[in-house]
Amino acid sequence: MRILPEGRLAYGMQLPVQSQSTIYAEPWEADAGPDDLAGIARAADRAGFAYVASCDHVAIPRRLADAMSTVWYDPVATLAFLAAVTERVLLLSHVAVVGLRHPLVTAKQYATLDHLSGGRLVLGVGAGHVREEFDAVGADFERRGEVLDETIDALRATLGPEEFPVHHGKRYDFEGLGQRPRPARERVPVWVGGSSPAAVRRAALRGDGWLPQGDPRDRLPGQIARITALRAEAGITEPLTIGAITEPLYVGAPGWDVGRRTLSGPPEALAASLREYGAMGVHQVQVRFRSRGLDELLDQISTFGADVAPHLT
Repeated sequence: MRILPEGRLAYGMQLPVQSQSTIYAEPWEADAGPDDLAGIARAADRAGFAYVASCDHVAIPRRLADAMSTVWYDPVATLAFLAAVTERVLLLSHVAVVGLRHPLVTAKQYATLDHLSGGRLVLGVGAGHVREEFDAVGADFERRGEVLDETIDALRATLGPEEFPVHHGKRYDFEGLGQRPRPARERVPVWVGGSSPAAVRRAALRGDGWLPQGDPRDRLPGQIARITALRAEAGITEPLTIGAITEPLYVGAPGWDVGRRTLSGPPEALAASLREYGAMGVHQVQVRFRSRGLDELLDQISTFGADVAPHLT
């Protein structure tokens, strides 16, 4: 199930402010709030971004708080808020740790979000990695991969067209329970996150898309080849949306230290570098811009949409 236009490399972004891990958050985000987040989403909408994304963590333990921070907005609430202030951009959970919740609860939340947004939801899912979160809500951390596999199957039923979905599995078993409103589309696309062998296999066999986590450029072709082979072996012929997370970007000459990994320079040069992802078989790239404040970020978003994006065909 492909929902992005063919013939060009699509681009989306994980939103700042809503998650503030020290790995990627800029210092100015600590003092930002809802108005700033809404302005960023509106700018992405105007600049032709395919999606804006929000992460999922229920609670961060003290041992990880210094590195991860405890700022993690709820993705359903955040994406619903942003749906009301945008017009066309897709709303991606990247990623929802759906094993923390019963699939009927997840389906109720995300079906409502898709309904209210007019069919703009993309449900990105992942296994999760913080044991304390699972322990706190009574979820199975050790078997989280198995739980995610079944949860995806259950969500296929609950986020489809049926008012009374049916699922009979090892951990979840339900039928005769109705849920409305239904999603605006006949089926909500599910993109699977993760780059471990198990996650890649899950994306290949159960996903409508793959959201790699941290794969460098030189590793992506091998991962994509593995996904292609797994789907061929399983006889799956439907298209799969392949994603990639790019290096940090800065359009133009920064004039300040943006870090050695950041790609910067004129729009044509950045576009040429990003087109290399498309040549590997990637359909959408997730970009992140270095910035020293909200105004600079908004300028980067609009400049990328106006000057870089036209060269991504």
